[in-house]
Amino acid sequence: MERIKQALDKARGENNGLSTKYKEGPKPDQNIKYTETSVVSLHPDSLYEKRVVAIDENDPATAAYKVLRTQVLQRLRVNKWNSLAITSPTEGCGKTLTAINLAICLAREVNHTVLLVDMDLRRPKLHSYFPGIPGLGISDYLLNDVELSSILINPGIERLVILPGHKPFSSSSETLSSPKMVELVEELKSRYPSRIVLFDLPPVLPCDDVIAFAPYVDAALLVVEDGKTQENELKRAVELLDSINILGTVLNKSSESTVDHPY
Repeated sequence: MERIKQALDKARGENNGLSTKYKEGPKPDQNIKYTETSVVSLHPDSLYEKRVVAIDENDPATAAYKVLRTQVLQRLRVNKWNSLAITSPTEGCGKTLTAINLAICLAREVNHTVLLVDMDLRRPKLHSYFPGIPGLGISDYLLNDVELSSILINPGIERLVILPGHKPFSSSSETLSSPKMVELVEELKSRYPSRIVLFDLPPVLPCDDVIAFAPYVDAALLVVEDGKTQENELKRAVELLDSINILGTVLNKSSESTVDHPY
C-alpha cells in the first residue's frame, strides 16, 4: 500500500506541474478539434449492429440510457466527482455495452467531454464494438511505451474519446495497481476539468481486479442481468466494494418492454 501511495503522490505532483493549457483543455461549449487524438468516423449502421443503440435517438433503449445519464450526472455533480467505474457481479451482464451507450449519452451533454477507458485487462473488448479503429491500446502504452496520443480515438461522436485495451494481461490486478497505471489514471482524471471518465472494469466476483482499482475512482455502477444475476451474487459484490461509493444498479436485458409506452 505504501508503494501505491507513493505512486499516487508522485502522479499528483507531476499533474500540478502541468501547463495551464494542458490542464484546462478545450472549453466544453466550443467546437472540439482533435489535433493529436485519432479521429475515426464509423458508420452508424456498423455501430448499431454491435448494439450500440444510443447513436439512434429514436431507439426505445436510448430513452432508458438518457434517464440513466441524468441520474448519473446528478450524483456526480452533487459530489463533485468525475470518474465512474462500470462493473457487474459476474460475466455476461452487459457492462461494456452499458458503459458505451452511457458514454455516448453523456457526451451529448454540451457541458463536458467524456473519456471511455477499457480497464478490463483480462478480457479487453471495448475495441470490438468499434469496427475499424486502430489496433493499439493500454497494453501498448504500459508495455511498449507507445505514446498515449497514439492510442486515444474519437469514434466520430462529438465530445467522446475512447481508450481501448488491446492485449490481455495475465497479472491484471497487479497491473491495475502498478505505479505506471496509477500515474496514467491520475492524468486521465485531472487533465481536463470538464471531462468525465468512465472505466469499463471486469466483473467483481471472478477476480480481485475491481477491488485493486477501487481506490482510483470516485464511484461505481453495478450492471446486473435480469433473470440471471442472483441476489447472493449482488450482495457479495456490494460487500466486496464496501470501500467505494456505489451509485446504484442497472437492470440490463430486462424482460419488461417499454416499446408501447411513449414516455
